[in-house]
Amino acid sequence: MRRVVRQSKFRHVFGQAVKNDQCYDDIRVSRVTWDSSFCAVNPRFVAIIVDASGGGAFLVLFFFFFFGRIDKSYPTVCGHTGPVLDIDWCPHNDQVIASGSEDCTVMVWQIPENGLTLSLTEPVVVLEGHSKRVGIVAWHPTARNVLLSAGCDNAIIIWNVGTGEALINLDDMHVDMIYNVSWNRNGSLICTSSKDKKVRVIDPRKQEIVAVSLCDN
Repeated sequence: MRRVVRQSKFRHVFGQAVKNDQCYDDIRVSRVTWDSSFCAVNPRFVAIIVDASGGGAFLVLFFFFFFGRIDKSYPTVCGHTGPVLDIDWCPHNDQVIASGSEDCTVMVWQIPENGLTLSLTEPVVVLEGHSKRVGIVAWHPTARNVLLSAGCDNAIIIWNVGTGEALINLDDMHVDMIYNVSWNRNGSLICTSSKDKKVRVIDPRKQEIVAVSLCDN
């Protein structure tokens, strides 16, 4: 019996690099050794974690303002006292972004409607609860003001950003460093990968592990 394999509808789709006049140049991307993309994007802004002296910072560039070389004096979001490790735009508000840092805090920022003209140092809220650096932040896909953070303390905290309080603290689900965390589409489950080579599916409301699988490598 002949096996039929469905061909991808993207087999004839190819990417094309934009022209230089539509690129950003001379951005000092962070050199902190953390497994992060160092950038986040939404329909209006692109944010990029950059090197900063005396703390952590990231750029927020307005898509429709300009392209080209980014001057070293360009304003940044710079309220953390340690390097910024991860950033994530809120899916419900294009002007709200969260950041996690080596200073063990999570900060939520309100970006001006037309982008930054001055450096932003005062966050809307500071979330404190991790005992070690925070390397992952992820907004809930459907619920407003709900943010997840994960750190090197092997804990996952789900926050109510509106009140600044922790809703759920999953501090006994992992015995080793958490590499990545992702919500499912409706936000009822989270999936994590860890240094112990296990992938876990967790029900945060019941605070229990639904499934565990072993990675091959």
